[in-house]
Amino acid sequence: MNHDAPESLFDNLSPDSPAEWALSMSVRADAGHRDALRDASGQSLDPLWATFFEHVGTEGLAELNRRNDNLQRQIRDNGVTYNVYADTAGQQRPWALDLFPMLIGPQDWAQIEAGVTQRARLLNAMMADLYGPRELVQRALLPAALVQGHPGYLRAMQGVRPAGDTWLHIVAFDLAQGPDGRWWVVGQRTQAPSGLGYLLENRIAVARQFPKAFAGMRVQRLAASYRALMEGIKALAPEGEDARIALLTPGPYNETYFEHAYLARYLGLTLVEGNDLTVRDQRLYLKTLKGLEPVHALIKRVDDEWLDPLELRADSSLGVPGLLQVLRAGNLLLANAPGSAPLESSALLGFLPAISRHMLGEELSLPSLPTWWCGEDAALREVLPLLKDGVIKPTYPQSGLDTAIGQSLGPREMDEWAGRMVRHPEDYTVQTWLPLSQTPTWTGEHLLPRSTLLRVFALADGARSWRVLPGGLVRLAPRGQLMASMQRGGSSADCWVDTGAAVDTTSLLQSAPSTLALAHHKRPVTSRAAENLFWLGRYTERAENGVRLARIALDHLGGEEPSSRALLAWLSEACRENALVLPDVPSAEQSARVFARALMAGLSPQPGTPMHGRSYSVGFNLRALRHAAAQVRDRLSPEHWNLIERADSEFARDCTAMAADAEYAIAEAMAALNNTSELLAAITGAQTDRMVRDSGWRLLSVGRHIERLITLSRALMLALDHHSLDDPSGFEAVVAQFDSTITFHAMYQQRRDMVALVDLLVMDRDNPRSLAWVVQTLRSRLAKLSQSATPRDAVLAQGLPDPDTWVLTELSGWERHEDGRRVHAMLGALLDECEASAAELSDEITRLHFSHADQRRQSLGA
Repeated sequence: MNHDAPESLFDNLSPDSPAEWALSMSVRADAGHRDALRDASGQSLDPLWATFFEHVGTEGLAELNRRNDNLQRQIRDNGVTYNVYADTAGQQRPWALDLFPMLIGPQDWAQIEAGVTQRARLLNAMMADLYGPRELVQRALLPAALVQGHPGYLRAMQGVRPAGDTWLHIVAFDLAQGPDGRWWVVGQRTQAPSGLGYLLENRIAVARQFPKAFAGMRVQRLAASYRALMEGIKALAPEGEDARIALLTPGPYNETYFEHAYLARYLGLTLVEGNDLTVRDQRLYLKTLKGLEPVHALIKRVDDEWLDPLELRADSSLGVPGLLQVLRAGNLLLANAPGSAPLESSALLGFLPAISRHMLGEELSLPSLPTWWCGEDAALREVLPLLKDGVIKPTYPQSGLDTAIGQSLGPREMDEWAGRMVRHPEDYTVQTWLPLSQTPTWTGEHLLPRSTLLRVFALADGARSWRVLPGGLVRLAPRGQLMASMQRGGSSADCWVDTGAAVDTTSLLQSAPSTLALAHHKRPVTSRAAENLFWLGRYTERAENGVRLARIALDHLGGEEPSSRALLAWLSEACRENALVLPDVPSAEQSARVFARALMAGLSPQPGTPMHGRSYSVGFNLRALRHAAAQVRDRLSPEHWNLIERADSEFARDCTAMAADAEYAIAEAMAALNNTSELLAAITGAQTDRMVRDSGWRLLSVGRHIERLITLSRALMLALDHHSLDDPSGFEAVVAQFDSTITFHAMYQQRRDMVALVDLLVMDRDNPRSLAWVVQTLRSRLAKLSQSATPRDAVLAQGLPDPDTWVLTELSGWERHEDGRRVHAMLGALLDECEASAAELSDEITRLHFSHADQRRQSLGA
């Protein structure tokens, strides 16, 4: 049979032969690898795959490309991302997910489930020993160099006994299937195993594409395992059922941050970073707008060494000072307990069979690949001649050493590796090379086999009791590569398990509080989230104002009609104060052309520009806006986040294109600014209409309006100082900066006097750009905030000017200065007061809500 792909997708598709079609569309697995698509004869489909294609049917097969497009669109729309390497610029790539799932039958799953459960019990018992009697080291069942010599062994945990003697609540095992169909353990993760969130997203996305097959094949559901995990944590936490549980993340620049936020939402947990938490009197607290709230359990996604800068890494900004003391005091359940890094060493796999016989009195039912730790002289001598058929791994995963596959090394490289191993044998471990089983993937034209690793999770459902999540995270190696790793550009697939039992229809909603209780429960707003929302509002407004001012400036500087000196003076000073140009740039009065070029050049600073030579212009504000949004991404809709990403990336792209043009065309700059203006308007709409109006949103709004009050007050003050309002074009420019041109002319036609200007831009409480409206809105937001956060917010409103005391005739009036100039003294005084009170309000909000510096009774350390 010819297994090359036909010219057309439907050439071999007949109504009665979906299985034959699948065979004809498939490429055989590489020599030496198990072909998961075919049965033992290699001429027919594996029964599981035959059933799958029968459920998909001929109609479904004809729509595979459409379904794959829908799948990829869903991943993009949901914002599912993964950083190959954490990027401080926030650049993330979409999560790679294949259309077809990996299929596992009842017999294989029974073997996996029994073996993984047994290993979870064994690793937990080992943790109790390593930080207790250390019998394994004393009996020489485990070399001391792999325990006390391991950089991840935490002496601070010696003598600690976690609740229920359960050290490990989440354990991940990487499994591979050999050519004979046998399953092997190739690695294990115990510190902060990743994948529980991604596999959920994979399941939802893929099941939607094949609903009939998913239902017909009795694929076991996942919710019961997650529910059991949460119930197990609550049962062991200090406060029991009333325990507050949070998920600790390193932050948005971690490569798996998406799944941290996704998992927190799914489990109903508060997503926190280290600086969201603080220690008081040997207890852990969450810093919220309402003050400090106790935390009783943490699911951590931070590696152990970063957890506590007081006792572990002093340079860590990811952890919480005093966290280990809280743990030792018995006031916190930490899942997983710190100190399990030695269990992740690849060298450990070679010692587990003997350890299992000693600790459990059982042989391992799920074997490890043959493994040699080179720190033992006999093992080193034995393995050196076998390197060609092995995989060389670092003994300590955090050492930074590379992994090498023997068959990919040439003679010279092999000698170099052997030399390193002889010089530093304890740093290296060798594992037998296993040709990975290959599962079919869809390329858009045919079925292509790719090597797979399966990560399976054991979740604690009580004291020293674990259950295996029925499924897992499948990692696919790129075609032609030997390793299945997301960090090396691999992709993922869902895993469908037929356990042979009835499908569990458990939902997390069954264990949730009552609807009435939920209606009265408000998600806490952490101080970190509140601060980032506050600055999200400020940077959104700042970016809008910068774009508007840049457009006004370029419009006047590039026009055919010469602008007045008063207008040019106002534009020059306003652009300097809003960081659109550097302070030493000649003013527009001196050289309009030079000023315009400087403004365009500074719109988005190019990489490599020294910090002292940058203007913090539109591009800077868009990047700052994106950074603040990334910190609270779990509170933003996918559409909202996509708009923010587009505004930043498209403006940077347009500015890069402009920089290549020596003439810096004003038309191109205006097009870029216009596009950004439209995106910012959509972002503002999302913030106004698509976000829950809780305390966090109110602080976002307060931030916006503080920025608006400062910016507009200062813009009008500069206009008074430079007398640009006496000039028709200057008058129009100021009205445009207030974004009130249409409204002004609808109300006052062609009038350009101070009474009309002050009435609309200062006094009008129906104009969202007037100072009175901004102050009125700030007072309203602070009043609401005082009801949900702290009563002191209402006091802050008293520092703002009171629009009820403003009088139009007084503010629009003028006095003759001794030098003969007309001076609007009362309006100027009001503008100064507005600007100063807004800045003071910003400082007071920071002190009140973001620092908690007034909280006492701090207890850190032992």
